[in-house]
Amino acid sequence: MPLEKISCEGLLERIGSADAILNYKTSKVKITDTVEILDHKSGLEKIAALLLDPEKGVIQNVKEIDAVGHRVVHGGNTFYKTTLIDASVKEKIMSLIPLAPLHNPANLEGIKLAEQVFSHAKQVAIFDTAFHHTIPTKAKKFAIPNEFFTQHNMQVYGFHGTSHKYVSEQAIAYLEKEQSKIITIHLGNGCSMTAVQNGKSVDHSMGFAPSNGLIMGTRSGDIDHSLITYMVQKLGYSLEDVNTILIKKSGMLGLTGYSDLRDIQAEAEKGNEDCQLALAMNAYRIKKYIGSFAAIMNGLDAIVFTAGIGENSAVIRALVCEEMDYLGMQLNENKNNTRSSELKEINTATSKTKILVIPTNEELEIAKQTYNLVVSG
Repeated sequence: MPLEKISCEGLLERIGSADAILNYKTSKVKITDTVEILDHKSGLEKIAALLLDPEKGVIQNVKEIDAVGHRVVHGGNTFYKTTLIDASVKEKIMSLIPLAPLHNPANLEGIKLAEQVFSHAKQVAIFDTAFHHTIPTKAKKFAIPNEFFTQHNMQVYGFHGTSHKYVSEQAIAYLEKEQSKIITIHLGNGCSMTAVQNGKSVDHSMGFAPSNGLIMGTRSGDIDHSLITYMVQKLGYSLEDVNTILIKKSGMLGLTGYSDLRDIQAEAEKGNEDCQLALAMNAYRIKKYIGSFAAIMNGLDAIVFTAGIGENSAVIRALVCEEMDYLGMQLNENKNNTRSSELKEINTATSKTKILVIPTNEELEIAKQTYNLVVSG
């Protein structure tokens, strides 16, 4: 930085399993391996070891690193900006674990390990919730007694903000339209959508915690909250059991037995009806949010698919875009089925609404925000 030149890139998938997938790439080395990574801590240790490896690494001395940027999912009402991490910041991140139990603990692990390995570097937090600070009160407040909002900060916070911010800015630049109405659709193991009007988040599919909205890998997304009381009072589940079911055993996993969309698509092609239905349900939920977000913005210039599934699944994109004539949305099948690592337009020439696939780059966004904070002091 600030040249934005990549020294190393990688990805560790399927954490918590004996067949986790490690991808690691530098200008001289490319590694794809199956490894046992049972938790985030061991995964982070593996990454740090590779970065510092005398032959495969890109860091000769830990003192080469001046700052480490960390994605932190939940910042509550406390953090709206990129923040230098100290003991009080870590304590606050820890206090927000109940609101992001799948994420904030792993985020803290990353911070603690980086403090040990890169002990002289500044640690910087970039919060997923920060981009959604502009959501108006009428959209972020729940219709429950006011004291839960004023005294307990119970509201829509929004998530995947680093990704939604990055791809929406890319879309605005591509459209050359500052006054724009865009829906960004982040689809990975976690999924969310944002209504972005004139560059600002004005509504979002997730809420108080990153668990509602779209159907996700293991998370249910939107449900009738009466199901929770029914499961506790009539079926005998504890609240902890229900929470585990809705967050870790539901979504595509609960519907199909698989949490990875690649497996689900492969099974659907073989005729697995559960997987076929799950794909249809997934797309149906996305379409519902497109309609509602287009309504609250009173129009739509473009939708953006991003993240692992959004960028790579032509199947999901096709299911989402079919029968969307009321928005003037027309998908070009050939373009949709063509893979690209760059921004691409996959709509027909006559489509009134642009359909874009924009690779997210949360790492670059984190690096830029970290660099800007450290340089500006």
